[in-house]
Order: sequence, then C-alpha cells, then structure tokens
Amino acid sequence: MFRCFFLNRQWSIWSWLGAAAILSATYYQVHLDVKINEWFGNFYDTIQQALTEPDAVETTDLLLHMLTFGKVAAVFVAVAILLDFFVRHYVFRWRCAMHDYYMSSWEKVRHIEGASQRIQEDTMRFAQLVQGLGTFLLRSVLTLIAFQPLLWELSKQVKVVPVLGEVDHVLIYVAIISAIIGTLLMALVGIKLPGLEFNNQKTEAALRKELVFGEDNIQRAQPESIRQLFRSVRSNYLTMYRHYLYFDLMKHSYLQLSTLVPYIVLAPTIVSGAITLGVLQQILRAFNKVEGALHYLVFSWASIVELISVYKRLKGFENQMIELDRQEGLTGYAS
Repeated sequence: MFRCFFLNRQWSIWSWLGAAAILSATYYQVHLDVKINEWFGNFYDTIQQALTEPDAVETTDLLLHMLTFGKVAAVFVAVAILLDFFVRHYVFRWRCAMHDYYMSSWEKVRHIEGASQRIQEDTMRFAQLVQGLGTFLLRSVLTLIAFQPLLWELSKQVKVVPVLGEVDHVLIYVAIISAIIGTLLMALVGIKLPGLEFNNQKTEAALRKELVFGEDNIQRAQPESIRQLFRSVRSNYLTMYRHYLYFDLMKHSYLQLSTLVPYIVLAPTIVSGAITLGVLQQILRAFNKVEGALHYLVFSWASIVELISVYKRLKGFENQMIELDRQEGLTGYAS
C-alpha cells in the first residue's frame, strides 16, 4: 500500500513532491485563517465602538473592513479549491500505483478469494479514506501549530476563571483537557466498531461472491443460500447500528456541550468588561480552532474505523501475495 507509491521511482515525483506541495499549500491556507481571525478582532471592535458611540464610525469604514475581508477570503477560497483539486489527483495516483502493483501479480493472485474486490473496490476506498483523513489530519496539525501560540498570547487577558481563580494561560489547558476527554470517550464507546466493520465487509464479500458465481452457474446463488448469506449481512448491520446508536449519542452530546466550555471559562472576564468584543471573538475562534484540531479523532472516528477495516483486508491480501512468491521461490529452487 505504501512502498509501491513512496518507494517506486515511477511515482517519486507525485509521492514526494506532491506531498511537499500539499504541505505548503495547507500551511498557507492555515496562515490565511490566522489572518481572518485577526480581521474578526478588528471588525468586532469597530462594531462595538459603533454601537456604544453613535456616529463614531463611518459607514464607509465599516464597508472597507468588509472589503479587506473579501480580499483575504477570496485568496483562501482559491487556495482551498486548488488544493482539493490537487489532493484528489494525488490520491488517485496513489491508487494507480497500488493497482499496478497488485495487477503485476494477477496471474498468481487471481485465485485468492476476493482478489478482484481487493484490487478494484478496496484500493478505491483506501484512496478515498486517505484523501479525507490525511488532509484533515494535516490541516489539524498545522492549525494547532498556528493557533496555539495565538491562543497562548490571548489567554494572558483572561485573569480569573470560575472555581479555580487565577490560572495563567488557562484556555490552552482547557482546550487540551477537553479534547483529551472527548478523544478518550470516543475511543472507549467506539472500541467495538472496527471489528464490526471488518465483519461487515466479510459478510458482504461472501454474498457478492455467491451472486457472481450465480451469473455463470445455475446451481449457485439459489434462494436458500442467498437468504442465509443475506441473513448474516442483516444481522451484522443491525448489530453495528446498535453500537453506532450510543456512539453517536455520546459524540453529538459531547460536541454540543463542548461549545459552552469557552464561555464558562470566560464568564468572569466577560462580566467584568475586561476585554472588548473583538478580543472575545478572537479568543473564541482561536479556542475553537485549537480544540477542533485536537478533536481529530472525535470527528474522524467513523472514517478511521472504515480505514482500519480496508487496511486489514489489503494487508491480508498482500501477505497472501508474499506467501505465493515465497512458495514459487521454493519451488523454483527445488527444481
């Protein structure tokens, strides 16, 4: 899955230079996001001044603020569109490398159960999942690197928090603790999902295989055998849905409650009037960015579960390929 792309000279430009291009573009995108966060601070300070001091702000000044945002936002949108376009091509090239590698041994592996599904469907799903999870992970890491110092600096203006009193840089610690609690909670309640997803694919593969045989052999895919195979599919899905029920309950409950966390921490600072509306908006956005970056597993757990299942199937397929090569080598040596 990895060597055929990153250690293959044919794909070296795409794999390494492409990865560097994605890293650079994502970093620039996060840099623009920091600029937008600064803009919100100035914009809301202007709004606060306009609301508290009538005629202190000209309409043209407010519109010029919006024009400044439009320029930064236009660049952000352009970078986002081009980056997504390039990432899709990058991951498809990865799939091409996997396809070429597996097909190079097709004559030997064609008899392995599920070989066609591994080469066609699982490489496709692997590429799609890597695209989503990989870009989200990269953006989360770079967002954390960019916004953590900003939140650290903004935290200096928060002098007192409920219950604990004075705590230096408390927002950083609250964001980290909140994300750790959410991540551990999701890992705990979702611990059975990878195995269920793997079993789900096995039952689906068995049903698909029997139907394919039934296309050419009238003795296969009879109603009773299909009914039994589909019963296994149904049973596994219903079990998986039950587990996703409490997983989704905990996930969405946690995410809704976590939106109140910064307001609770900032409550004494807000009521004392120690910060302006613009600074409050900067703090909230920076806090949400840092906490959101740390929430990677919370947001991605369902996709990670699916990727684990796909990885296990492809890894098993590759192990069978290696074993066939080993047996072929032993046969050649013996002859």
